[in-house]
Amino acid sequence: MIELRGLRKVFGDTVALEEIDLSVPAGEIHGIVGRSGAGKSTLIRCLTGLDSPTSGTVSIDGADLTDRSGSGMREARRSIGMVFQHVNLLDSRTALHNVAHPLQIAGVAKAERLAKARELLEIVGLGDRADNYPAQLSGGQKQRVGIARALAAEPKVLLCDEPTSALDASTTDQILGLIRSLRDRLGITVLIITHEMSVIREICDSVTLLADGQVARTGTLAEVISEPGSTLAKDLVPLPPIGLDDTGSAVGADGADGAGTSGGKTRLVEVALAGASLPQVLTCAQSVGVSADAILAGAVETIEGRQVGRIRFTVASAAKSKELITALEADGIYAEEAA
Repeated sequence: MIELRGLRKVFGDTVALEEIDLSVPAGEIHGIVGRSGAGKSTLIRCLTGLDSPTSGTVSIDGADLTDRSGSGMREARRSIGMVFQHVNLLDSRTALHNVAHPLQIAGVAKAERLAKARELLEIVGLGDRADNYPAQLSGGQKQRVGIARALAAEPKVLLCDEPTSALDASTTDQILGLIRSLRDRLGITVLIITHEMSVIREICDSVTLLADGQVARTGTLAEVISEPGSTLAKDLVPLPPIGLDDTGSAVGADGADGAGTSGGKTRLVEVALAGASLPQVLTCAQSVGVSADAILAGAVETIEGRQVGRIRFTVASAAKSKELITALEADGIYAEEAA
């Protein structure tokens, strides 16, 4: 459904995107993540035809956007719906007329466009709010109106640019649930640009990490999270914060020394639960004298039916750290010394 081939975008001497290759199948929810300046905004502008690539192609539902301009570009854009972080509803129009607005621009007859707008408001759960103005709606309700508006032209692709970053946790869950249900109900393809790893974990089938304008990693969520040493896998399943005491020893959120050691700087060993179970890790650790009491922090989640996560042990010395890592790796378990 979405195909990027050799996509490159240069602004003067700055390379914003470099040789981006990406395929998103029809009906999939795909996440794009990356730090500020990674190229996410430029990618969105190329996908919507707002910026022309320096080279390469952008295809949506088989239509090459790089070959189009004027009326041809406007026609291609009708297959793309956009949901923004800031919904930008028209304050002088009701929810109904905000949803109907793109249909009005497209020249759809009044009765038809209002009937379509009412149907879409029902779909997003706001049928009883059709006559409310934006000032009378909550943040989550405004975002639902924005999603309904994006669906007005019956697009094949829904592009969501930071759709939940201005919402609280409860409302975020509701909006993500809505997007998933719309994908299931309408069969649309969804591309979500976000910096929130929780959004990727919650809703995406696959993910792409952008770094310095290039694809650093792309794959299904299960594939990416199963790569124990990757930065993306760590970001997707983060550990609780860990601090240091006055001696430089690692301490947990409660301020307690993780291993009960004293004097000197402890070492941290991070273990990935990717194909390994927690009991297997603990048995292996105990074989070299590291007990469960040495667990400083842990995070375990079930994603796509698989249990994944990481555990961080604190040990008393570099020698014990090396011994633990060696024992774990001998048992096929990924481990590394953490900073």
